[in-house]
Amino acid sequence: MRTTILITSNGLNASPEWKAPGLELFQFAPIFPGGPEWLTKPVLIALLSSVIAIAVCWAAFAKPKLVPRGWQSIGEYAYVFVRDQIARPNLGKDSDRWMGFLLTVFLTVLIWNLMGIIPLIQFPVAAHIAFPLVLALTVYGIKVYLGVRHHGVRGYLRGIVHLPGLPGWAYGLYAPMILAEVFLTSLFTHFVRLFANMFAGHIIVAFFSSVGFWFLFERLTPLGVGLGVLGVLMTIVMTALEMLIQFLQAFLFAVLAGMFIASGLRGAH
Repeated sequence: MRTTILITSNGLNASPEWKAPGLELFQFAPIFPGGPEWLTKPVLIALLSSVIAIAVCWAAFAKPKLVPRGWQSIGEYAYVFVRDQIARPNLGKDSDRWMGFLLTVFLTVLIWNLMGIIPLIQFPVAAHIAFPLVLALTVYGIKVYLGVRHHGVRGYLRGIVHLPGLPGWAYGLYAPMILAEVFLTSLFTHFVRLFANMFAGHIIVAFFSSVGFWFLFERLTPLGVGLGVLGVLMTIVMTALEMLIQFLQAFLFAVLAGMFIASGLRGAH
């Protein structure tokens, strides 16, 4: 539903002149007229994000020095953070082997999210559901592959379903629920959590910035100035909050990736 507002000397009245941002924020035409339909702004931003992630890692680790400086300091801080907060708590002795993958996941999602606050770009890639879905499917595929490879199909399923102390008759209720959680809802919640937060955050920031711009530049009245200033202030506050959420969602996505990989390696839920 779209909202319309007009400032008059009598207050607020309906008008078709201003429209609150909606789903059109997530609809993109091809970059080049007549070009491939898949080559849209989100795809271009995703490619740019990959280039940035590779460039940052190359600058940080290509020629490491004993005393880190500049990009190496940033890269080592990110590496230590992922190792100590994501890999080791979930993977233990297997953490070093999976550090490359988990660091890539964390940096990719973080850069995707931060694109939502970069001037002239201003679109978080994860707000387009296809991108977090593909990344979550990749993690899901690795989880299932590791479980079957290390434990076999029967052993993997038995490790998921087995719960010490559970009476035999209860497995008829417990087994379907835990299998559905491991193979269905875990995938769904992995990508939907990231997508929903980035989608909602983009809408909220766009709404307040639109209010600020309209009432300060398009509908300048005494009351409009107050609403415009409020819109600008709320845009700043929500952008700061969105930056925090962007980091947290990248962290949580990588944490879940580590947990799912560990479940495949250990053959247990």
